[in-house]
Amino acid sequence: MSTDQPQAPETAPPAPTASPGPGAAGAGAAAPGRLRRIARGALADIGPLRDIPDYRRVWFGQTVSSVGQQMTAVAVAVQVWDLTRSSFATGLVGLFSLVPLVTFGLWGGAIADTVDRRRLGLIGSAGLAAVSVLLAGQALLGLHVVALLYAAVALQAGFFALSSPARSSMIPRLVPREQLPAANALNTVSMNLGMTVGPMLGGLLIGAFGAQSAYLFDAVAFSATLYAMWRLPAMKPQSEGGDGGDGGDGGGRKGRASVLDGLRFLATRPNLRTSFLADLAAMIFGLPRALFPAIAVGFYGGGAGTVGLLVAAPAVGALAGALFSGWIGRVHRHGAAVLAAVAAWGLAIAAFGVVRELWLGLALLAAAGCADTISMIFRNTITQVAAPDDMRGRLQGIFIVVVAGGPRLGDFESGTVAALASSVTISVVTGGLACVAAVLLLAARRPAFLRYDSRNPTP
Repeated sequence: MSTDQPQAPETAPPAPTASPGPGAAGAGAAAPGRLRRIARGALADIGPLRDIPDYRRVWFGQTVSSVGQQMTAVAVAVQVWDLTRSSFATGLVGLFSLVPLVTFGLWGGAIADTVDRRRLGLIGSAGLAAVSVLLAGQALLGLHVVALLYAAVALQAGFFALSSPARSSMIPRLVPREQLPAANALNTVSMNLGMTVGPMLGGLLIGAFGAQSAYLFDAVAFSATLYAMWRLPAMKPQSEGGDGGDGGDGGGRKGRASVLDGLRFLATRPNLRTSFLADLAAMIFGLPRALFPAIAVGFYGGGAGTVGLLVAAPAVGALAGALFSGWIGRVHRHGAAVLAAVAAWGLAIAAFGVVRELWLGLALLAAAGCADTISMIFRNTITQVAAPDDMRGRLQGIFIVVVAGGPRLGDFESGTVAALASSVTISVVTGGLACVAAVLLLAARRPAFLRYDSRNPTP
């Protein structure tokens, strides 16, 4: 009892009570501490944001720019639809972005291995901002030219692909090796915030103020990225063999870097190659997004709103996976983690193909998105740690090609199987199971990948 509390009369002494004792008091005091430790262990590790100002500025700029870019993507699609009332014309937006993504992704990766990556990042971000200004101008002037929108999308994709390998290959120079998994998890948070917040905010702004408002927001948002890049030190590629990993075969000839050198390097580095193949298996066999409209009607009796939910569910799961990624830094068997995550993706997709309750289908898609995030974090870390600095740009360029081309091959695979089998269910289920089978094959063919340890990285 506290000494400042009133005392009971002596004639009516209080009944004796058991003292909690020092052990109980210690347990009570320790409980909140344990809860805090559990929470810290579960939530994303923000150490890189807290400890590294350069990374913090880059992350914030990337997040704001990602939101703006997704707003622009929505605005372009809305404008093309309003001008043409054609789903085919709207779908062509993706085609006009694919070719520059693949072409300039490979070329940008080669350039990033020979020039100051900070400068290349600045050029790319400035170009993207200029395209957003161009898009805002055509909307404000009411030009109503679909070809101009297609050209702007292609130019935008080119600037993004040209500078993205440089921005990605900067991270290992900013963040210590032991914090790379946490940094990659935070980068995934940034990306998925853009994919979830951007379309919603873009829809609201476009509805209230027109497409030009989304374009202008995007242009202004790039100021955060430009400021972050401007504050960075020079990021010239290190000399051959100069940043961990074997620099031999790294295309270390000063003054030029060949895309073919990057492909040859990947062909002779089995662990890096296996990480790319695992991602391709997930994207080609286990991504039935082309079937979402048919699934919305056939499985759930829904319409466009249901399609939107199906599209959003993996992104929501991916964001949740990144936010609760505090445990990732304690995992060192990154190869086994990649294959387990890709297998979990495939199983979730196969299960999605047989359920007919919308809430359960969305939960399975969210689980698949969460597994994909975990796989992405470990795959990025393997690439950043196991590859020498003078090859990171080209490997990031190849990564862009996988990310851009894999889902589109997946659209073709799922649509073809559904047509041949006359069954959407068969396409989704067999695709998920094929993804699992591919993982088992990779594990059998590359047992060394299962043993890959981040404390002793070998490409």
